[in-house]
Amino acid sequence: MTVIDSTPVTSPPVDACVAAGTEHPRPDGQDHYTISEVAAYTGLSAPTLRWYEEIGLLPEVARTHSGQRVFDNRDLDWLAFVRRLRMTGMPVADMVHFAGLIGRGEDTFDERREILEQTRREVVARMAELRDTLVVLDAKIDFYAGVRRAPEGPESS
Repeated sequence: MTVIDSTPVTSPPVDACVAAGTEHPRPDGQDHYTISEVAAYTGLSAPTLRWYEEIGLLPEVARTHSGQRVFDNRDLDWLAFVRRLRMTGMPVADMVHFAGLIGRGEDTFDERREILEQTRREVVARMAELRDTLVVLDAKIDFYAGVRRAPEGPESS
């Protein structure tokens, strides 16, 4: 008889917001990128990447013995998430606060979740406003599509 242990295996929670479904330029595990490679991949400029690091939005980036920044796939995941936060309209100061919470560890999960839930509510509200705006635009487009210009000048018989 074979006995199977059905006890669920618990592993630490994965911060899916920074690791979910990303494709990296070097998926084979050789994840060392220069600042110019990261700039090209993310669309962010090198000065922006330096500024993100300076203000604490980007966690401390590894350095070579000569002081050059060496980014990895986790950095790319984080920058992809930051890009999403920016698309929500979240202020940079709030993103820096969120990054600081991550740096403080698991004790901040509840506060991070609350921040993301509030951001989600704001995004949903903006989406509703945009849907309403789309209805108005569609009505105007339909109106103008139906309008016929009256011929200019006297009508010929």
